[in-house]
Amino acid sequence: MNEDERVELVRLLPPPARPELSADRHRLLRGHLMSELREQPVRVRRGRPGRVVVPALAGGLALALVLTGGGSASGPDRSQAPQATQAPQAQPSAGSAPLNAAPVAAVRLLNQAADAADRAQDTTPRGDQFVYVKSVQTYPSTDEATGEATKGTPQNREIWRSVDGSRWGLLVMDGQRRPTGQDLKDPHARPDEPAPHPLGGGWLEPTPGNTGPSGYAYAAALPTDPDQLLAKLKADTKGQGPGPDQEAFATIGDILREQLVPSPVRAALYRAAARIPGVTVVDEVTDAVGRQGVAVARLDSGGVVETQWIFDRSSFEFLGERTVAVKDDGSWRKGEVTGQTTILGRAVVDQVGDRP
Repeated sequence: MNEDERVELVRLLPPPARPELSADRHRLLRGHLMSELREQPVRVRRGRPGRVVVPALAGGLALALVLTGGGSASGPDRSQAPQATQAPQAQPSAGSAPLNAAPVAAVRLLNQAADAADRAQDTTPRGDQFVYVKSVQTYPSTDEATGEATKGTPQNREIWRSVDGSRWGLLVMDGQRRPTGQDLKDPHARPDEPAPHPLGGGWLEPTPGNTGPSGYAYAAALPTDPDQLLAKLKADTKGQGPGPDQEAFATIGDILREQLVPSPVRAALYRAAARIPGVTVVDEVTDAVGRQGVAVARLDSGGVVETQWIFDRSSFEFLGERTVAVKDDGSWRKGEVTGQTTILGRAVVDQVGDRP
């Protein structure tokens, strides 16, 4: 066969089929990609104020390789074979953000926080002890006459929660004692409510079993597999809130905010949050006491308020949570902080009223 005949035969043959990757190979390559992303530091390119913009080229190409099953180095050489005609690729519209920019940054930050939690050394409390959390909170109040929201003022907050839920807890806000059931002559008040505590504040009823997100037993019993954890949170909150994704995000925040969460569960919570669609990164965030940090955020279903979890830039410690208006809406202007909780300390103590 001469050269002309060979070329003509090649032209008539169909192009070689592209090798398809098995499902296991897809998962392996995707896992390798995500590991590389976790190991890379967050690099910030200044774009719009307050947002992290991450170049998408490397991640986008790698994901394209994994998802399309592109050939490996050992695949057939098609450099001399005719290529199938490909439809032109759609181009992003002018001004659009790079594909994967915010999701990749959010996954990276949450995985860094999870890795830091994995390295943390825990103190496991006894059932007869209390989890103590000190914070500064600012939340709006509503004028009963007009129904309008008014901006709150910062308040120091201390809370003692029973580890096993069998004992009375205590909540103290700026040393003020809030009315209890007995003060209000509530006929449904428990007759065994303790006498007022010397620190003031109000008593928190025992919660045997600690079955809610604010209980230590609930947090300690959560799965450490992120997928199983996210599935449980969605099952536990089914039918609540604006939707399963937003409710799962809010519930993770509830667990992290005023509880002592074992480090394996804390790491799983961060990795579970990285699997929730719509989570983004906000750079250069300042908490209520002036600490600089970086946040992951998610917009609520109404598109008015964004919930942000603030982390220390170096240690990736959870510093607190805040909500920010993303548009003008009656009482709030775009960019205003509508509420926040800044964590100042956590500890395990033996008695209600004990401080570390």
